[in-house]
Amino acid sequence: MQEGIETTLSVTSQDLSIWGLFLAADLVVKAVMLLLVLASIWSWAIIFEKLKSIRREYSFADDFEDDFWSGGALDTLYDNLGAEPQGVMPRVFSSAMREWRRANGRSANGQNGVHSLSQRIERTMSVTISRELAHLEKGMIFLASVGSVAPFVGLFGTVWGIMNSFQSIAQSKNTSLAVVAPGIAEALFATALGLAAAIPAVVAYNRFSSQIENLASRLEMFSGEFSTLLSRQLDER
Repeated sequence: MQEGIETTLSVTSQDLSIWGLFLAADLVVKAVMLLLVLASIWSWAIIFEKLKSIRREYSFADDFEDDFWSGGALDTLYDNLGAEPQGVMPRVFSSAMREWRRANGRSANGQNGVHSLSQRIERTMSVTISRELAHLEKGMIFLASVGSVAPFVGLFGTVWGIMNSFQSIAQSKNTSLAVVAPGIAEALFATALGLAAAIPAVVAYNRFSSQIENLASRLEMFSGEFSTLLSRQLDER
């Protein structure tokens, strides 16, 4: 009887803090925990970077559209932006203006020449939009992967930890809660880490996807309007 009490006291005195649960966990469960922690840290790094970059792109787009529709000369706006403008929309505009100026240095007479120039400008803007959006979407696949896989990785750690707990019960032949609780706590901690990594990743992925799609719509709309404006100027030549 005294020996059973001492065993119970030794188990209940086990450190059930987060660090204590990690140290007491099985090697496989520790590997799962470390993997989830690293995935969570990397996810938050991507989240903070996307918050900054997407906010910056919206700010650049707003400022550029104000300047573009202010009625000033397009050549003056292009010269003011410089060779490497900041922001996706200014870069789309600059790519089209470079093609426009390059064509002005050559002859673009006749319907075929005008039509070919319009096609080149549209294709240039389309390629620039695709390239800039691809750059803006870097890290999104990782967020999606963490959001979908992390809970299952945590569940694997939980199942593995519970299996070890049952093995400990079989070896000690003691089914008291004091014996089972530490192992179960270690196992459930892995699930908690999986959810802690997945939930922010899913929320951030959905938000950033929506913002990037809205920005892409704005870029496509601007591209169409700018292409129409240039085509009108070509028809007047």
